[in-house]
Amino acid sequence: MEIFSHFFTELSSLLWGWPMIILLLGTHLYLTVILRFPQRHIFKAIRLSIKRDKESTGDVSQFASLSTALAATIGTGNIIGVATAIALGGPGAVLWCWLTGVLGISTKYAEGLLAIKYRKKNADGKMSGGPMYALEYGLGWKWLAILFAIFTTCASFGLGNTVQANAIATLTKETYEVSPYITGIVISVLVGAVVLGGIKSIARVCSTLVPFMAFFYVAGCIYIIGVNTAYVWPAIKLICVSAFSPHAAGGGFIGTTVMMAARYGIARGLFSNESGLGSAPIVAAAAQTRNPVRQALVSSSGTFWDTVVICAMTGIVIVSSVLAYPDISFDDGAVLTKTAFSKIPVIGTPILTFGLLTFAFSTILGWFYYGERAIEYLKGRKWVLVYRIIYIAAVFLGSIIHLTIVWDFADCMNALMAIPNLMSLLALSGVLIHETRKYLWEGNIDESEGNDAGAEESTC
Repeated sequence: MEIFSHFFTELSSLLWGWPMIILLLGTHLYLTVILRFPQRHIFKAIRLSIKRDKESTGDVSQFASLSTALAATIGTGNIIGVATAIALGGPGAVLWCWLTGVLGISTKYAEGLLAIKYRKKNADGKMSGGPMYALEYGLGWKWLAILFAIFTTCASFGLGNTVQANAIATLTKETYEVSPYITGIVISVLVGAVVLGGIKSIARVCSTLVPFMAFFYVAGCIYIIGVNTAYVWPAIKLICVSAFSPHAAGGGFIGTTVMMAARYGIARGLFSNESGLGSAPIVAAAAQTRNPVRQALVSSSGTFWDTVVICAMTGIVIVSSVLAYPDISFDDGAVLTKTAFSKIPVIGTPILTFGLLTFAFSTILGWFYYGERAIEYLKGRKWVLVYRIIYIAAVFLGSIIHLTIVWDFADCMNALMAIPNLMSLLALSGVLIHETRKYLWEGNIDESEGNDAGAEESTC
């Protein structure tokens, strides 16, 4: 096990080093420029996300599709991950994380567009899509599509399943003294009850859970910011200055360099919003939408909520709390987060606990769908039930075992997912420009494609 652990640790460091960060960030910048800054349409994207094209081809509403993607994306990384970036890269990492989210909106837009453009109906009449379909039907690279599906399946059991279950079990054990075995059984039953119902059941739960958990967490952060009012503006200035200053941040923070702040902030932003990883377009393909660009816009709003809003607020809460209470420990991200939130009387710890529990549980649901669609692509529908059973069993196992090696393994699988996905985005950039010009730049966003003509729009 030590040999395997060392191997995946080294491989993870290699895959998530500067070459990957440059590739991802470079793709973000390239797509931002050639697609004429899709970020400027973010408010239109938010409006479209709460609309429904009832008669359009698809399995679930655009809002349900977005909620499922957000369920998988918004996880412990938004809370503990941001704190880890601050602990290792200083407060300036928050700004780099935020800027990465802003640029990542373009990549998430591109992923959503290709998901609709190349989606196919499966044997059950449901929509299937994602990078594997863009790679096979858009580029003819089936071998690379198969690799992507394999990496996605493996990743679904890592950060999408066992790691999240372990986070829930550890939190309930430390906070409420609940046995991990009991927690594992409860989580497994809840996950099984949802996922056995398929995409509509998952989307229904996520459509209810995601807005509620996000609102509760953001409201809690606003409250904490209110408590730390005197330190909020100094925290924002420190975040901005530290992102470009090689000097020690002071105020209880460790000294860092600009490169450290950029490295950890960019890496956390990329990992948090999953723009470029190729996961979110798998569920985007199930959306009821009249043309690819409408869903592309809706998909792009996911990165806005995940990183530009939630990660930024988490960063401000933590930095302002450290300024208010300089005795906070910097041992690791989990300790920093827990201590920062616990300094807020009455509401601090409950906000953190509820946020971690709901974020982790929703991630398990979202990643189940990604893995199921990857298995379907590789083996067909007959293997889906087997995958469901193994996935539910893995939730229980993740609750009761130590997962050091799983973290590094999952990091590797996510990086390996990103490589073929980014290749498809870059190779199909001409398609992205053509579709964007046709529907967005020429003002035809309400036009239908193919058999979707005449679809009516109503409030979700």
